[in-house]
Amino acid sequence: MKIAMVSPYDFTWPGGVTAHVTQLARELSRNGHEVQVLAPHSPSRQNENDEPFVALGRSVPLPSGGSTARVSLSWWLYPKVRALLQREAFDIVHLHEPMAPILPLCVLEFSDAVNIGTFHASYKHSHLYHLSHPLIKRWHQRLDGGIAVSPAALRYVSSAFPGNYKIIPNGIDLDHFSTKAAPWPEYQDGKINILFVGRLEKRKGLRYLLEAFSRLKWDLPDIRLLVVGPGSPDKESHSILGGRGLNDVVFTGSVPYEDLPRYYASADIFCSPATGAESFGIVLLEAMAAGKPVVASDIEGYAGIVTHGQECLLFPRKDIEGLAQALGTLIRDPQLRNKLGSQGRQTVEQYRWDRVAAQVEDYYKDCMSLANGRTRKRADKRGHTSIR
Repeated sequence: MKIAMVSPYDFTWPGGVTAHVTQLARELSRNGHEVQVLAPHSPSRQNENDEPFVALGRSVPLPSGGSTARVSLSWWLYPKVRALLQREAFDIVHLHEPMAPILPLCVLEFSDAVNIGTFHASYKHSHLYHLSHPLIKRWHQRLDGGIAVSPAALRYVSSAFPGNYKIIPNGIDLDHFSTKAAPWPEYQDGKINILFVGRLEKRKGLRYLLEAFSRLKWDLPDIRLLVVGPGSPDKESHSILGGRGLNDVVFTGSVPYEDLPRYYASADIFCSPATGAESFGIVLLEAMAAGKPVVASDIEGYAGIVTHGQECLLFPRKDIEGLAQALGTLIRDPQLRNKLGSQGRQTVEQYRWDRVAAQVEDYYKDCMSLANGRTRKRADKRGHTSIR
């Protein structure tokens, strides 16, 4: 099949959707399909992904759910997108966050292929969808199939756009994280290493981890916190760091994807204290693939992939005392760390990218068999012949 992967997000910036698109495109290419990625870009940044990439529009940063989304807002993309779709005649157009501005909407306007949408996001309230619903409803109706990456993402999109969605989870490059990566020698001094991986955004909850770490440090001095990810600590985190005089907190900044397994290998415990707006939790899978026990906030997106007492210890979100207790339990109990880590390795097997890609391929075929008449009608309305 000839497949277009469409993302609204700048493909030259790291992010969850970009990583998902990259890995899925790579796996589908390995399976013999011809895949192109269509996404905005930043001319000043180099694209580090090796998938065939068509840059469509320059991105601008916009606040989104406690994070920053870099999308194109140029409606001047219309003629370029129309010409591209007519020239390439894709069998499948797979749009990630298909209702996000502006590129996916441009593609849906002109695509006569089988259009599949994957919905990644999950927020507590769907204000954005409800506000924009009257404007984007007609584009949603052009989808021939819908995927949600988790029950949380399904709840979120269904609240505004009820329909039949198939849950197909995010995948993970299991071999990348499960191989015997060498830990960083400077962190192998007998201290217990607690690892945080993620952008330093408020919703990731770093301030709660710092507060819990500061409480534990009094009774358990031989612990260290490794903070891996781009950005700067927020005001509350700076206050905790300065006011408590914390030592043994290491901020690495952004690290190359190739080096991430070494940080997981250096860790004894992985912690993700996110406060919400996480539809899935790919970092939990990375830690589990590396055989590490997980401490995570009990939020919808995480509870869908881990079970308290099996692969991880869950604590109520924003509960500093609960977080400190969970970490303290694992710090003091190496046997429990090993047990949770071992179970995590078994659980994560179902998220291998080859298995996830196989589910996506099967869904493509199902949608193609059901959508043939609809795509022909779309093509006829525009006065040219359908590719099927």
